[in-house]
This record gives sequence, structure tokens and C-alpha cells, in this order.
Amino acid sequence: MNESSASRFELWRGRIKGVLTRLQRGLPFGSGVLAALLAFLLYNILFIKPTQLTVSDVKDSVASAMASATPPAAYSANVYQIIRPSLILIQVEETHKNAKADYGLGSGVVVDTFGNILTSLHVVDGATQIKVTFADGSESEAVIVIRQPEYDIAVIQALDTPLSLIPAVLGNPNSMRVGDETFVVGNPFGLYGSMSAGVISGFDRVFELPNSNINIHGMIQVDAAINPGNSGGPLLNRDGYVIGIVTGIINPTKDNFFVGIGFAVPIMTAVGAMGSPPY
Repeated sequence: MNESSASRFELWRGRIKGVLTRLQRGLPFGSGVLAALLAFLLYNILFIKPTQLTVSDVKDSVASAMASATPPAAYSANVYQIIRPSLILIQVEETHKNAKADYGLGSGVVVDTFGNILTSLHVVDGATQIKVTFADGSESEAVIVIRQPEYDIAVIQALDTPLSLIPAVLGNPNSMRVGDETFVVGNPFGLYGSMSAGVISGFDRVFELPNSNINIHGMIQVDAAINPGNSGGPLLNRDGYVIGIVTGIINPTKDNFFVGIGFAVPIMTAVGAMGSPPY
């Protein structure tokens, strides 16, 4: 071996020796790290178990979700919101020869964009003054433009109609069945915008108007509460469509209160007074 080769050998020998020395010095630290890692893995395997959902956890989660959910509005609430802009309060005054005046209340409903208001004829018949109040609070005098005594129906018009007028949507009572939900919205005893709910109790009933000899045929019978002030108001289905005009009640006593049997003129008959064809 020449001198140059011997020199390179000694150089590499020294480097390898240095590496081995450093490895020997770092061995305790590396052993400690490895031991700690193994201990951590063993602890997780032996003592920490993955969380599992129980039946109780699932029930609690479902109950919490349902409690925070917003329930849909009742049909009756939707019906009221639909008909409310079209509802009319009718106040009448009838002056007699002795200068005394009688006052009365009733209900009506706007049925077209011309401002025609359907109501019961007995609400406005004989009145010397008719005042209507619209849903926005505006008031106006009104006049009778059409009478249909054989069905106790009248069409009245306000002398000053609001700019914003929303007519009701008319439905088809022929699509209804006994037992279907029905709603009455009106002004019983002057309580503006009151609502009652019930079902259709029958069709094609005959109703005799109080204090008259007029029998109205083809009436809708309902058990939704009807009281003085409801007359002339709308009878509605669950979609908020007008299917009749409330006319009166049957009461076997002399007291004028509701006992569960009320009647309404089918809307297709009522609009016939306006020249609208039946449907």
C-alpha cells in the first residue's frame, strides 16, 4: 500500500469511528423515544375504547332535533290568513217613523276586483244606512246593488273602495263531502275577525228564514259555531276558498245562540245573483 492509499484509509476509518461514536451517544435517547411510543400504543389498545352510540343516545338526539324543529302551521291558521284581507264588517242602522233607530251587525266578503261584497239580505234589508269596514280599517257607506230574496243573498258596494282590495278565492262546494273540515270567519256579537271550525254535517238542506215564509233549498249544513253577527260571512274549506255564505242557525229555544246546526248558501248559488254562471 502506498502512502496516498494509506492516508485515505485512515481518513475513512476516522469518519466511520466518529459516526459510531455519535450513534453510541444517541442510543439511550432513541431507546427512550421508542419505549415511550410503544407504551402510548399499548395504553390506547388496552385501556381506551372507541365511543359507541347507544339506543338511548339515538333517542335523545332524535328528541332534541324534533324539539328544535318548527311545526307547520295548522290548516285553520292558514285559512284565516287567506280570508282575512277579504273580510268585511257590516254595520246597519234602521230608522223608524217614531225617530227610534235599530242597529245591527253582520259580515260580508269581497268576491271580485270590482269591490262587490256578498252578504245575507236579512243583514242589510230595510237599513237606512249601511257602513262597511274593510280589513285595512278603512270605512265607507255602502248601498245594495242586487237582491236575491229567495236565497237571502245581497250584493252591496262601498261608495269609497280602498285602493288595495283583495277578493276571496271562490271554491266549489260540489267537491266537498260530509265530514270535510270547514271554517266560519266573521264578526259574531261585533267581535271582528272571529273564527270557528267544524265539519260539513250535510248537503241539500231546507232552511226557513226566521220571521218569514221563505224556505231556502240546497243549503250546506255545518257544525262550526255561528252566532249573531256571522250572517253574511264566508264559509271556507281547508284551502281558504269560499264555498258558501253563512245564513242562519236552527235553535229550538227562543234564545238566539248556536246549538250546533248552522246553514250556508252554496257559493255558486250566491254568485248567481251577480250574473256569474254556476260551476
